[in-house]
Amino acid sequence: MASRISELVLDCADPERLAAFWGEVLGYVEVGREEDGSIEIGPPGVGFGGAQPTLVLSPSGEPRTGKLRLHIDVNATDRDQDAELERLLALGARPVDVGQSGAEDWHVLADPEGNEFCLLRRRLKPL
Repeated sequence: MASRISELVLDCADPERLAAFWGEVLGYVEVGREEDGSIEIGPPGVGFGGAQPTLVLSPSGEPRTGKLRLHIDVNATDRDQDAELERLLALGARPVDVGQSGAEDWHVLADPEGNEFCLLRRRLKPL
């Protein structure tokens, strides 16, 4: 028997803002709220426990220091990488330089709170 990732938790200053951003990026919907202000988003009609992990945006007043030790990679499902990059930038992502050479076939971006993530080249089939 093995474990699998059921949810990813991201501490943030503004859970509403990041839930809206990541909901648009991933096509996720709100699946729950906690009394502490956390918002959980996940695949529509599935929520927690499905094939994809949910994302919990948890309020934190502590500023982030340094580079994230874990980041999210995303792949487009219905368009090419250039079109997806344009869409993500329109949603509020911004390019980030983390020392890449420029020859990579992925883009390093940051969400509205500066959390780095990568847009990979390969298109994946939707689940």
